[in-house]
Amino acid sequence: MMNSKVRKITYLAMMIALDVVLSPILRVEGMAPMSSVINILAGVLMGPLYATIMATCCGIIRMMMMGIPPLALTGAVFGALLAGLGARWVRIYGSIVGEIIGTGIIGSLLSYPVMVLFTGTKTDLYWLLYTPRFLGATFIGAVAAWLIWQQTKKISLFKDMMRVFNGEERIIR
Repeated sequence: MMNSKVRKITYLAMMIALDVVLSPILRVEGMAPMSSVINILAGVLMGPLYATIMATCCGIIRMMMMGIPPLALTGAVFGALLAGLGARWVRIYGSIVGEIIGTGIIGSLLSYPVMVLFTGTKTDLYWLLYTPRFLGATFIGAVAAWLIWQQTKKISLFKDMMRVFNGEERIIR
């Protein structure tokens, strides 16, 4: 049996790969619902620390490989963190609420000053510019994540991930 730290890194790498590969699917500029799906599932499976590490790595990879602006970070990191924290209290439902608040609201509002710095302009940008798209993506991602969770919670690999990241198997609902 693999060492617990090696298993955590392996599962983390697997989630990063899934996010990087799946996030361009159904992507519309400013909306990445598949990223929300992975954030929500990572929050439940890996908890706040590893979900945040995953989202940060994915954001950096998407910025470097796909030419996506810093929205890749502001849109994902806060959602992953809050999805992981929310999952600690109410599992999938807490993770969904955390993603919606973290990405849909906090991430969208923080995207404005980041993009002002990134582009060097304030014209045609306003505080709520990104909020409708980010919220739309998180709602779409939340529905998809819930549907996916209904099937994946039965799979032994995902039960093992929860056991590895949480020290014991939590009750899966």
